[in-house]
Amino acid sequence: MRRCLFLFSMITRTRLCQAAPQRLRYRFRDNSILVHRQSYSDAPINKAQGPADLSAKTTVVNHCQWHEGWLFADSVFPIQIAKWDFRHYIGLLREESLLEIIGHRLEHIQTQGFKITSLEPYKKDGGVFIRFIYKTSDPENALKSIEHELSEAVVKHGGLPSWLGFNKGNIWMVKGTPWREDLDRYASPIVSVAFDGPDIQEQSLYELFRPFGRIQRLTVPGPVPVGTPRSTTITFSRLHSATIARNVLHGFCYTPVEGSGKTLLRTAYQRPVQAHAIRDWMSSHPKITLPLLVFLLGTLTYTVFDPIRSLMVQGKMLDWFDYREFRLYKWLRTNAFDLLAPASNHTPVPVGLANSVVWRERKEAVSAIKTYLSDFPTTIEFIHGPQGSGKTRLLETVLKDSGRKAMIIDCRALQNTTSDSQIVASLAAQTGYWPVFTFLNSVNNLIDLASVGLIGQKVGLNSSLDDQLRQILAIVGTALKGVNSSHLNATKRQIHKRERERSEKENQEYIWAKIERGVWHDGRLDCVAGNGIMSELGVGDEPMLVSDESSAPSSGSVEEKFSFGETPKRQSSQEEMEAVRSLPIVVIRNYAVKVGSNRVELLNVLAQWAAILAENQVAHVIVMSDNRENAKYLAKALPSKPLSLIALSDADSRSSISFVRQKLRDADIDVDLTSNQIVYVERLGGRSSDLESLVHQIRNGQPVEDAVENIISRGVAELRKSAFGDDVDDAKSLLWTREQAWTVLKLLSGRNEVPYHDVLVEFPFKGDETPLRSMEHAELISIGTHEGRPSMIRPGKPVLKWVFQRLVNDPIFRATQEISLNEKVIAAAEKTVKSCEEELITISSIASRTRLPWWQFGCGDIHGTSVRSKHLAEKLASSAKKIAVLEKKNLELKRVLAKGDP
Repeated sequence: MRRCLFLFSMITRTRLCQAAPQRLRYRFRDNSILVHRQSYSDAPINKAQGPADLSAKTTVVNHCQWHEGWLFADSVFPIQIAKWDFRHYIGLLREESLLEIIGHRLEHIQTQGFKITSLEPYKKDGGVFIRFIYKTSDPENALKSIEHELSEAVVKHGGLPSWLGFNKGNIWMVKGTPWREDLDRYASPIVSVAFDGPDIQEQSLYELFRPFGRIQRLTVPGPVPVGTPRSTTITFSRLHSATIARNVLHGFCYTPVEGSGKTLLRTAYQRPVQAHAIRDWMSSHPKITLPLLVFLLGTLTYTVFDPIRSLMVQGKMLDWFDYREFRLYKWLRTNAFDLLAPASNHTPVPVGLANSVVWRERKEAVSAIKTYLSDFPTTIEFIHGPQGSGKTRLLETVLKDSGRKAMIIDCRALQNTTSDSQIVASLAAQTGYWPVFTFLNSVNNLIDLASVGLIGQKVGLNSSLDDQLRQILAIVGTALKGVNSSHLNATKRQIHKRERERSEKENQEYIWAKIERGVWHDGRLDCVAGNGIMSELGVGDEPMLVSDESSAPSSGSVEEKFSFGETPKRQSSQEEMEAVRSLPIVVIRNYAVKVGSNRVELLNVLAQWAAILAENQVAHVIVMSDNRENAKYLAKALPSKPLSLIALSDADSRSSISFVRQKLRDADIDVDLTSNQIVYVERLGGRSSDLESLVHQIRNGQPVEDAVENIISRGVAELRKSAFGDDVDDAKSLLWTREQAWTVLKLLSGRNEVPYHDVLVEFPFKGDETPLRSMEHAELISIGTHEGRPSMIRPGKPVLKWVFQRLVNDPIFRATQEISLNEKVIAAAEKTVKSCEEELITISSIASRTRLPWWQFGCGDIHGTSVRSKHLAEKLASSAKKIAVLEKKNLELKRVLAKGDP
């Protein structure tokens, strides 16, 4: 085998590396045939040669002339269709034998002095040009008789030999001029025919080319530039037919019957797909190509990128890419890093223990969350409470105790973005959705603009923000199903392994128990000891029966001590419990609309996705929000089932003091709070964020009293800016007026809570709930509910009560706000006075035009104008009195402003 491969390579290399044309001579009978081995012609190919002198085209012999002709033998070699077509190397191995066989089969033809002078292989088109001479006085009839004899000889042998080893070729008379070229133009079923002369009719052209094979298509010559010959294309059904037609008819001079002039045919192959033909067709048919392009891009996304994205989301959930979960890192951490790290004498208090001591109010909330996580989800858990009430810390503690994986989506980070592409990128980063191509949004917009100009409508590549978010969340939902199934399968394998080990252990204990009681019989021992005639079969003479066990000294049956039948039940129960524990947890934090933002669609999309996860039992969904009103988006997405609500409020004073002490103790600060300091700490209430700030300042060496005062002072500056604005222009951007904020602030400075509807119906609200809801979103106030309706208004956090008092006690600020509010009230009262006066004038004019008969005097007001006049007079007097009082008060407030700051 190695020798054959070596021989093949040497022959191929030798044939390819020959620089000079090589010619071989074969002798058939007494004639010498010249075989040309080169693949192209470097001399005039139609030069005449005779048996004695080949320098002339014709030679006269006995009134007969020697003529020269050409034959084309097809299918001798493989047709080369491209440079990379290696089949012609196989033909090189059999070239000499094939040419020899062709010469032997044609040397017996004696018609008209037929004699072969040379064989010239043309391996590019898979054929051989055969050059011959003949003598005749009638060339036309002589060629027909020669062709007939050759065809009979070929049919007699079953065809000409081919490179495949069997006869399949045929022989054709060349009507034109052979052209053996070695250009990079390869065979094609399409033949281009150029006319050097008048055009040939379509029917004549068909009759001329049809003998070589079936024609599929024949085009009519079209208009061409001046000086360019007209041409037509002929498409054959087979490549083999096209090669024959091209080599037989190239250079053929066609003379029509009508005698209108001769036409020289020049044939060439035409590539089936022209250069830029696809591009030109696509650019000229945008209504077809653009939707097709969209379909292909969508298919590519669904088939390639979506599985990768789902896998990346699973990797984020299962910590595949977290180096701290790698075994190598854990081993290095245990055996190297921890040993080199300095030891710490501080023993931290466990989070769960600290919470159990400090946050007693959270026990019911923790129990409710654990109950929700211990069963298959049917609804959404909604945890609401003011900011800093400990929602995040509470949930982190529960998740840490459960040991389950959780995906956290922070709505605040999504709403802090400035563009739609940033929202998509932020959501993708939080969920592990990768790869994400945010730049395609702008590209799609440009494509839509271009498509409007091309086809008059948008292609639809650009999708809205809702669609993009839904697409991301749909892939995340699919990944969560994968996380659930993978975790469940791993847990089942562990359960089966533990149960199998447990069963084997119980079986061993069962056998040992029976051995100890003397009721165990193993037939294999009989084979060893040779007891009984059936010892070779492993069965003894006296098999142990169940009745024998009763005679053994025992207090009960051995089977009663082992619960063999309870194993499947126990395994099934464990699998059900693990099926719940394998569900991932999705936490949506800061679920609220940012003040001044219009991205409500983000909350709607997240609510619909959370409802799908809960209804399909894909994951446990926990939503945290600072405002209970945000639950309406979830309730709308889940209309058939009620939400599981958990309300968190600020801790009481006792718990807040315990929290501060515990935090200071954890920081190795021994502070014994005095009664005065406890009073100051109680001003902060139970808001976790304010207590953390207090602990941080105390750790920096600041006294408790100064730290509390600093927190209140900072709150005053923040409230003055957020509730009233820095200037008039800044106040216009607020969703409430300064008068409305001052009214609520003044009421809450003296009381812990005020009735909601009492504030709502009075000036300056006049029944408008929007300002109150906006102030609640800004965390200036909190609105309590009773049986689902608004009930009481409280400060947004406990420390704000002292902040409100500090602002109210500021004489300059109080005077400016009171003057502004009084002016609004005075303007409303003056408007009331003016309307009352106009109505009284109207009533008096009506009464003066109406005259009563003399008998109705003293019978009262028949028309009812006196009652209305009395009411208007009282209302006018009340408004006038209010105007006088408020104007007097404004004068006093202006005196305060004139004095300035003390």
